[in-house]
Amino acid sequence: MGKTSVLVIEDEPKVANSVKTWLQENDFVVEIAPDGAVGQYLVQQNHYDLILLDLNLPFVSGYEVCKHIRELRPDCPIILVTALGSVEQKLMGFEAGADDYLVKPFDFRELLARMRSLLKKAVTPVVERSDEVLKMADLEVNTAYKTVVRSGKTIDLTAKEYALLEYLLRLNGRVASRHEIVEAVWDVNFDTGTNVVEVYINFLRKKIDRQFEPKLIHTKQGLGYFLNVLPTA
Repeated sequence: MGKTSVLVIEDEPKVANSVKTWLQENDFVVEIAPDGAVGQYLVQQNHYDLILLDLNLPFVSGYEVCKHIRELRPDCPIILVTALGSVEQKLMGFEAGADDYLVKPFDFRELLARMRSLLKKAVTPVVERSDEVLKMADLEVNTAYKTVVRSGKTIDLTAKEYALLEYLLRLNGRVASRHEIVEAVWDVNFDTGTNVVEVYINFLRKKIDRQFEPKLIHTKQGLGYFLNVLPTA
């Protein structure tokens, strides 16, 4: 089995080289892109198992690079590693398609733990292939092909949006707490201080419910979220 390949998109040479050295010592193959434009080019030309991405980059911003990677490689894990640590900046990163977010300065051991968690999740789904279709009202989710249709209209979701929707659908109306959702859709090491669950619920509502009836995504105040067809008053 070959070594895991990582692309580090980072414009600070000292940071990039220290990350590269440390990852190589942990048996990764590492390539560095010194700016956003080079990062986009390398992703188009090569296959990487995981990408570490700074946000404050020359030429092309990290947010734009993240969107570009997500369109090109929907299943490639992306960790934003940046000094931009406000909640708003984190949420913008997740909306751009990032899987995780680590604020500088960071502990290399934490970075490694997050990388391994995402890499493990990236290879697991390949084993499961079923033609199961989950349905609720006029919503249909094909779990084999990861497609979502409502009222005959195909709805494009990011990988995390899809994972959240499928998880809630499989609960068959049961309420899931924020903590349960984080463990199921992200992982136990995830930074829960970002309100990412609330943000992704909002993303789903815009795509799944805004233009359709009945509304399927609901909040149980103080308890969590659930999918169901509620009786009208």
